[in-house]
Amino acid sequence: MSLRHAVLGLLSEGPASGYDLMKVFDVSLANVWPATQSQLYAELGKLADAGLVSVSAEGPRGRKEYAITDAGLAELRHWITEVEPVRAARSDMLLRVFFLAQVDPQQAKEYLRQQAEITAKRLEHIESIQGFVESGTDNLSVYGRIALEYGLRMATTQRQWAEWAEEQIR
Repeated sequence: MSLRHAVLGLLSEGPASGYDLMKVFDVSLANVWPATQSQLYAELGKLADAGLVSVSAEGPRGRKEYAITDAGLAELRHWITEVEPVRAARSDMLLRVFFLAQVDPQQAKEYLRQQAEITAKRLEHIESIQGFVESGTDNLSVYGRIALEYGLRMATTQRQWAEWAEEQIR
């Protein structure tokens, strides 16, 4: 996934300013594809230059509202249906686990305990936005619930695995 497609996806639901997009991003996509405000605004400029979005309204203090163009919607649909997702096979966390024999067993257990705690915090965050996501009836909420469930299940499994792994070290 790229930031480009994340922005196109959000704009496919309707016009929005960079500020509005950032607010939606923070409670939805940031869990799977984080971005900063400067990255988001830079991407809007690139999308406009490429003809994939256009400025649909301008407000006070240079506030711009962007809308997806037909070309942008075609690009989004092409990406969704025809571009194979990149499935990252690298995990520096698991690479470290593979070599935990090189540290004291207590350090190894502590490392795994920390992984469980990190995942528990991620799970708490996901659960904290669950009510917000489930309260909506728009497309982003409906499909956001599906993505949120994936995050909940993955975080739960990762936490359980880290707790189990810690118990395996003698």
